[in-house]
Amino acid sequence: MTERPKRLNATFVRAVAEPGRFTDGRGSFGLSLHVQRSMSGRITKSWVQRIRVGGRFRYIGLGSYPVVSLAEAREAAFTNARDARSGADPLDSRVRTARTPTFCDAAERVIDMNAKSWKNGTRTAQIWRARLQAHVYPAIGSFRVNEITSAHVVGVITPVWTTRRETGRRLRQYIATVMSWCVAQGYREDNPAAADVIGAALPKAGRTVTHQRALPWRDVAHSLAKVRDSDAAETTKLAIEYLTLTVCRSVEVRGARWSEVDWGSATWTIPGSRMKQGREHRVPLSPQALDILQQARKLEGPSGLVFPSVTDKVMSDSTMSKLLRENGIEGTPHGMRASFKVWADEHDVDHRVSEFCLSHVVGDESVRAYARGDLFEQRRTAMEQWAEACRAC
Repeated sequence: MTERPKRLNATFVRAVAEPGRFTDGRGSFGLSLHVQRSMSGRITKSWVQRIRVGGRFRYIGLGSYPVVSLAEAREAAFTNARDARSGADPLDSRVRTARTPTFCDAAERVIDMNAKSWKNGTRTAQIWRARLQAHVYPAIGSFRVNEITSAHVVGVITPVWTTRRETGRRLRQYIATVMSWCVAQGYREDNPAAADVIGAALPKAGRTVTHQRALPWRDVAHSLAKVRDSDAAETTKLAIEYLTLTVCRSVEVRGARWSEVDWGSATWTIPGSRMKQGREHRVPLSPQALDILQQARKLEGPSGLVFPSVTDKVMSDSTMSKLLRENGIEGTPHGMRASFKVWADEHDVDHRVSEFCLSHVVGDESVRAYARGDLFEQRRTAMEQWAEACRAC
């Protein structure tokens, strides 16, 4: 059983699984955490405040954990206590409306609250803000969150829904997340951006999938030769060729560090924190890939990055694409992975081997539970054959 502290703390609130009511100690303005276990065994946690209003005690729900953190629950409890002390009823709709935040304020609080827990938190927060500032804030950013209707949400999303479906989907997700927080905080009772609420109101269109442009695999060697002969920065040219030889994603290559390279076993190990699937990925390095690394070693800077920018920071995600475009090469860096896949299929490379080379998830959950290897040696053979095809020019 988790030891109960004199006053609640974040560690206890996160770990406690024993049903009961846990008060926040002295000076907590009547705040307590209610822990309950459902018939199915699921643990739920919610914040409740016991407060004297107009001479009698009232109970105010402050939302569920972890949507509402301990710090936020304390802040809400303090605000209610201050209102009650001044003679106002914290449950009065006029009082609650007066302190209801605008959508912009609520969104910024949600972003700040989640930035530390999101994968690539700083970058994710930047993406949220950029999209909200471009599409949402101009329309409803100044509205109080209890004034926003489903019609407002549909009006925001519709302009991009049919032309940029993924952007529209993300915007609905962002708004829904902010509104879920508002419901938990008691600022409104429903979520106007929930999928089941606005789904029928959004335009129906066939699903469109835009693939990254990929070169025919027979053109890869000639294109890499053009890259090598270009007047671009040496590090950028080496990064493109290394990306092609290893069939890794741009973000994985641009963030590659010398500490991840094992020269003895000719292996590059990418930590799970930098992988799309969140799992460590071992890359067998062909002699050609090792040659690229040897050349890059001569340009090594203090950052420890294998392919740094001219300022010795992580290379921009547009740098390699720009080099290909300026040299008349139709494909994209990510498209090189598709070129490899076509080559693998035409050369009878086992499907699972080529999928592991691309760090894709192979098979369903039950299959993966038994097939735990990564076919490393078979992948080494395939990568060496691919490297030869990439240099056959």
